Amino acid sequence: MIRSIEQLEIAQKRLFIRVDFNVPLDKKTRQVKDDARIRAALPTIKYAIAKKARVILASHLGRPDGKVAPEMSLEPAGARLSQLLGQDVIFADDCVGDGVKKLVGELREGQVLLLENLRFHPEEEANDDAFARELAALCDVYVDDAFGTVHRAHASTVGMVKHVPQRGAGFLVAAELKHLQPLLKGAAKPYLAILGGAKVSDKIKVIDQLMGKVDALLIGGAMAYTFLSARGVPVGASRVEKDKIDVARRILERAGQSRVEVLLPSDHVVANEPKAGVATRTVTQIPDGMLGLDIGPMAREQYRQRIIGARTVFWNGPMGMFEIPEFAPGTRAVAEALAEATKRGARTVVGGGDSAAAIAEMGLEDKVTHVSTGGGASLEFLEGRDLPGLKVLDE
Repeated sequence: MIRSIEQLEIAQKRLFIRVDFNVPLDKKTRQVKDDARIRAALPTIKYAIAKKARVILASHLGRPDGKVAPEMSLEPAGARLSQLLGQDVIFADDCVGDGVKKLVGELREGQVLLLENLRFHPEEEANDDAFARELAALCDVYVDDAFGTVHRAHASTVGMVKHVPQRGAGFLVAAELKHLQPLLKGAAKPYLAILGGAKVSDKIKVIDQLMGKVDALLIGGAMAYTFLSARGVPVGASRVEKDKIDVARRILERAGQSRVEVLLPSDHVVANEPKAGVATRTVTQIPDGMLGLDIGPMAREQYRQRIIGARTVFWNGPMGMFEIPEFAPGTRAVAEALAEATKRGARTVVGGGDSAAAIAEMGLEDKVTHVSTGGGASLEFLEGRDLPGLKVLDE
């Protein structure tokens, strides 16, 4: 059982919270461009402050490859956190060493210290035991609130945890588990999975896991063209994973045996090239030389009807090249249908990554049940894998 932060004794204790402050920074101003990940950690941090813990925050930012890269410093994230909390956040210029030990030793109850980027040390990603022990020596209690990293066996997510007397999950990780676990067991029916994005290969294991559980799979994005090819439908110059056509065929056969309906787009928005400002057409059959870049209006309406009639919906992957306005309507239609289904009482879960970015861009993230903060982590969770960062918390 994974204990939540509320079940841990944290008052007056040195509390290490692994957060996910891997936020985009403005190259010129060095300020945080999107603070969503920082805001997502606020409930756990505020709870710890209110309980008079001595709070130590740690995160990675970017891929500095084990070297100090000033442009990937967490200092701007600390400045933004300080504004959001309305109190000073002490910033350490490293995450281990004598200077850090001194700062931790001087921490008073309710104070917050943010450590420098963990990945400035190669030992973090290598899950080096000596480095993990150095991190563990800073605290009495460990809390993981970085769901986006629980599928990584790093020093700050796995290695240090066994050396800390008390461990548990923050509110963000607890919320992820609360909303993702029912998708693998006991989801209310009708239960739909909407899968999009570029590659079938990224979704094979999720499809395998969900096959016996869902009533229907709604497929869009570039991966739809691999499935259409497997059905012998001409797809013009659309992106197809040729080495995955047999896999797609097997999935379709298995769906038939499992009585899982697979819906593929009945019409498409096509163009000669995938860029803004090009001439587009809506077709039911993709002509030679044209690329399918979004689901068409008939498919949008068909998918919408299925979504609003469902009681559980999981969505991962856009329906088209949503970052280009001409090819965004399919993804928008799915996001709006999810919001409508939620209003009607359905449990709707958006599985991180591009889908989370799309629903946020459309201003609908608070209109669905849950938007996962972990793209890769949520998919691996739904593949039924043991995620190392969760396994180590399970007492």
